[in-house]
Amino acid sequence: MRNFIVTIDGKQYEVGVEEVGASSNQAPVQTAQPAPVQAKPAQSAPANGTKLNAPMPGMIKKLAVANGSKVKKGDVIVILEAMKMDNDLNAPCDGTVTFTVSQGANVETGATLAVIA
Repeated sequence: MRNFIVTIDGKQYEVGVEEVGASSNQAPVQTAQPAPVQAKPAQSAPANGTKLNAPMPGMIKKLAVANGSKVKKGDVIVILEAMKMDNDLNAPCDGTVTFTVSQGANVETGATLAVIA
């Protein structure tokens, strides 16, 4: 039996898969719901600063600036894809951006995407 982590619709599951040609004297595999695996945050954000939160659920299509970049209020820093549309998310203030998500991550409404300090 080999274990894998599988991502389906943005949620991770740990599953066990029996190898083809594995010895037949093993006990049959029990069918069960896979246990969700907690995704690790991309990195920890500074405690102080202004948070940029997701206004809607969606997928992080692109981080428009590099982590640690200086940004000005109104600069596009994240592109969030929701319902097949790209949404530009702008910096709420001037400062240095620290991302708490990575490209391709699925987020829920209100999730912190970045902190600008």
